[in-house]
Amino acid sequence: MTPPVPPGSPLVLLEEVSLSLASAAGPVEILCGISLAIAPGEAVALIGPSGSGKSSLMMVLAGLERPSAGRVVLAGQDLAALDENGLARLRRHQVGIVFQSFHLLPTMTALENVAIPRELAGERDATRTAAEALERLGLGHRLGHYPAQLSGGEQQRVAIARALVAGPALVLADEPTGNLDGATGRVVIDCLFEERARLGSALLLITHDQALAGRCARRLFLEDGRLVAEESTEGRRIAAGQRLS
Repeated sequence: MTPPVPPGSPLVLLEEVSLSLASAAGPVEILCGISLAIAPGEAVALIGPSGSGKSSLMMVLAGLERPSAGRVVLAGQDLAALDENGLARLRRHQVGIVFQSFHLLPTMTALENVAIPRELAGERDATRTAAEALERLGLGHRLGHYPAQLSGGEQQRVAIARALVAGPALVLADEPTGNLDGATGRVVIDCLFEERARLGSALLLITHDQALAGRCARRLFLEDGRLVAEESTEGRRIAAGQRLS
């Protein structure tokens, strides 16, 4: 379960990462010179207005989007050195992703949705592992139910179980409570934080919810594709590029 990085080294390292996407009007700068490090087990919130580049940063970090410039290192692997198959293997073993939309397969039960990524990874006890994950999230009585038979909160808990069932070193969560009401969202986020703490996983949480962001040890503020500030648990805010002490 522990991240395969030397003690004292970051699990995630971004160095001057930029991302440009083509458009009819010419290249559009999405990310501009992003540098950050996330330690193993650290919980970090990423905050910013819509269109600031939060989801794009997550995609780059997960190796789902290649940066135009800069360096991304995850779990000791320089992502630029990996082909698509290598990136897929790294994600399978080291990264769990939770989206705002649940992205469950509608023709599979909750148990099957959680088990299938482990089966594809060659795990012989995938069904047992999936059942245990769902039990921990309070869904032991819903194993045989299909997504359409589950509430929104239950579907998101299934998605969390699927993302964390392999014990990833890094969990990426993009507005995980965005489609849920307040009470349901609190239940879901408690499950996410409890599971990632049990595993010792690092967490990068994209959210507009300041109270939710406050549950993270560090908060990063993104505007127009640039990190402009960060804030510690104690509430101290500094400009990007400086160090919290």
